[in-house]
Amino acid sequence: MTSRILAVDDSPSMRQLVRGTLAGAGYELTQRADGVEALEYAKEHSADLVLTDVNMPRMDGIALTRELRALPEYQGIPILLLTTESNPELKKQAREAGATGWIVKPFSPADLLASVKRAL
Repeated sequence: MTSRILAVDDSPSMRQLVRGTLAGAGYELTQRADGVEALEYAKEHSADLVLTDVNMPRMDGIALTRELRALPEYQGIPILLLTTESNPELKKQAREAGATGWIVKPFSPADLLASVKRAL
């Protein structure tokens, strides 16, 4: 069975990169532009992994992680955060919110695939 990934990023170019990498590797991919859209989707659909940017309008990735962890069906789902930030305090907040891992931008398609495979 194909793993379903919910990818959330406000950058169209980043969504395109993620789509090309993950869909090209055979994953079923759904994308949303911010945390509010992603949360609305998650309340109606399941995913096997969530990949989210940290800095987004309306709802950032850490708040999205916290909200997803409050949904019973997302309590055990891996959540990977994508960001240009390397701030230890931000990483701590992400872990406390329930993030599984952290991927620093820029990353190569191979690094993204390796992180997704590890998390799944």
